[in-house]
Amino acid sequence: MSTRTEAGDVHPSLAEVVERDQVWPRMAARYGVANLVPPWKTSLDGLCDALDRAADNGCAAPGVVERRDEEDRLAATTYADLPYPENQLVALAHTLLDRGVIDERELAERMAAVRARLEA
Repeated sequence: MSTRTEAGDVHPSLAEVVERDQVWPRMAARYGVANLVPPWKTSLDGLCDALDRAADNGCAAPGVVERRDEEDRLAATTYADLPYPENQLVALAHTLLDRGVIDERELAERMAAVRARLEA
């Protein structure tokens, strides 16, 4: 069963991310961090590489071209107000939600767990 959103629609969990507007340059400045690269960027790159390899091995994950095309489309439309790499992150989450790899409840729980660790 497909849970794909209509063009321009944003999943509720991702709408919350966009609404918070907690992009890395703003957060880094707020906390005095000089590194221009978000600490989660390497994990995002690793996840994308793993998805690409899984697709190459017959998994239902989108292939590199399909994933990148969808990422580019979402980053240019639905998530155009977010800077890179935040738009890449939410575009990937959007794709994984659409494909049923993760559901809204799981994403919300994982986001809450990360937030709790950061705010501890």
